Amino acid sequence: MESSRARSKAAPGRTVLKGVVVAYIVTGGCMDVLDRACIKVCPVDCIYEGGRMMYVNVDECIDCGACEPACPAEAIYFEEDLPEELRAFSDATRDFFTGLGSPGGARKLGKQSHDAGPAASRNA
Repeated sequence: MESSRARSKAAPGRTVLKGVVVAYIVTGGCMDVLDRACIKVCPVDCIYEGGRMMYVNVDECIDCGACEPACPAEAIYFEEDLPEELRAFSDATRDFFTGLGSPGGARKLGKQSHDAGPAASRNA
């Protein structure tokens, strides 16, 4: 899914819109699916597994877009293209990494037991 957006690069591989670093965001279609096809195509290992869904580390993502078409649930969006009803996942993505920071690769860290945002609010 390719969109016609103008991106201003702050540095190679980083997209900045209105002063905010932008990346790909995993949304609710991934919850309780965790297909992991996105992980297999990510060249920088920036997609982390939470308890119920995947999360793209905004600081590590290079905006290559490989994850978006790989997702069978069509749950991954370029942040600027998120439909209004899915905007909570943008904040959830950043909240997921509070305390984790940028570990430098999901494989090193392994699966996490926590979630953030809508996925956390449904945990029992």
